[in-house]
Amino acid sequence: MFVDSHCHINFPELAGKLPDVLESMAKNRVTHALCIGVNLPELPGVLQLAADHPNIYASVGVHPDYQDTPEPSIDTLTALSRRDKVVAIGETGLDYFRVSGDLEWQRARFRTHIRTARECGMPLVIHTRSAAADTLAIMREERASEAGGVMHCFTESWEVAQGALDLGFHISFSGIVTFKNAQEIKDVARRVPLDRMLIETDSPYLAPVPFRGKLNEPAYVRYVAEEIARLRDMPLEEVAAATSGNFFRLFGVPDHAH
Repeated sequence: MFVDSHCHINFPELAGKLPDVLESMAKNRVTHALCIGVNLPELPGVLQLAADHPNIYASVGVHPDYQDTPEPSIDTLTALSRRDKVVAIGETGLDYFRVSGDLEWQRARFRTHIRTARECGMPLVIHTRSAAADTLAIMREERASEAGGVMHCFTESWEVAQGALDLGFHISFSGIVTFKNAQEIKDVARRVPLDRMLIETDSPYLAPVPFRGKLNEPAYVRYVAEEIARLRDMPLEEVAAATSGNFFRLFGVPDHAH
């Protein structure tokens, strides 16, 4: 069985065909999915999805790409973290690729999420793009290791992966690992300890080969696992069992919910 540790099935591209998405998950032995919060106004929809489906879980956070959006406080995020089936804080982090100018607001928001995660004892879901050095520096300064979590949709070097692993974090691979030109990420996928690895789709984006360029969905996470099994020359079932087990442990999700 497989688990999609990071998806956005509440986004319009997938929300309108949710029964099909869930059926496709079941057919591909994808037993659970974590639907990720990216801002406060859309969070009720994420929480409702988790409430309506026994195998869907939720995270609460405000993504660094959202500039003109209500800013979360520690109190707000902590209160939301107590909602049923919320298992993580995030998506949070830094993105210097999509947003430019003075990004101190991004760093302050990131610190708020880390402090919340430490306070409420939940793991973090961290996004970093073109900002690896600052991301790791803030994680160290704010003692993110006390919360733990995952570097989602990992696209950085082995050195960055080591920095995150040293802080006790997991590394999650998306469909990008299947792309022919993603040699650096393939190398990281060969080297990350199996007990610290997760797989994800980040759907509706980043569909893996053979669906590259098309709409992504949680069912396709199996293709991520297949590529990792190929890269590591190991049975697919071993990758599936390890990444699913890691998900259940990290997020405190019971593995019997279907």
